[in-house]
Amino acid sequence: MKITEQCVAALSWTLSDTLGEELDVLQDPVEFLIGGDDLFQIIEDALQGCSAGDTVKLQIEPEQGFGEYNEQLVFLESRALFPDELEEGMSFDGSALPAGCNPDAPHDALYTVTEIYPEHVVLDGNHPLAGIALRLSLTVRAVREATEEEIGSGTAGTGFFKITPMLQAPGSNSLH
Repeated sequence: MKITEQCVAALSWTLSDTLGEELDVLQDPVEFLIGGDDLFQIIEDALQGCSAGDTVKLQIEPEQGFGEYNEQLVFLESRALFPDELEEGMSFDGSALPAGCNPDAPHDALYTVTEIYPEHVVLDGNHPLAGIALRLSLTVRAVREATEEEIGSGTAGTGFFKITPMLQAPGSNSLH
C-alpha cells in the first residue's frame, strides 16, 4: 500500500541538526495519521506515494517545523513561586503556572525551566527545537488504512515530537 491522505504510516527516524549531531533516534516505529494533525506538512508531502521500506531524507527549516525562536516567550520569574524540588528541564503548562507569574505569559505554551538562580527562575515557552534547522531521515516501516476513529480525531494518537504539558521531571520530555 502506498501512502496517501487518510492512511496511517508507521515510521522510524533519525533526527539531526545541520552539523550532523543526532538529536533523536526512533528505532521502534510509531504510527502517524497522514492527512491529520500528527506530522508537519513538509513531512506529509514528502511521504506521499511512499511504501513500506522507503526512506525519505528532509531538511526542515524552522518556519516549516517548530518555528523561529521567540525571545518574548522567555520569562524571569521569582524562585519563591515554585516548589522546592524544582529542577532544570521541568516543564509547566502555561495554564498551570504558579500564581504570581507574569500575566503576559501565554497560557497555551509549555514552559521549560532552563535556569534556576537563588532568586529567579527562567521559563522558556519556545519548543526545544525552535529556531533550529533539522535534518530528518525517515523510514516507512508499514502503511495501513486509517480507522474511522483516527480520521475523526485527526490523529493516530501521536503528534510529531509531541511534548505532553504538565509538570514533568527532567528527562521525561520525549521527542516522540
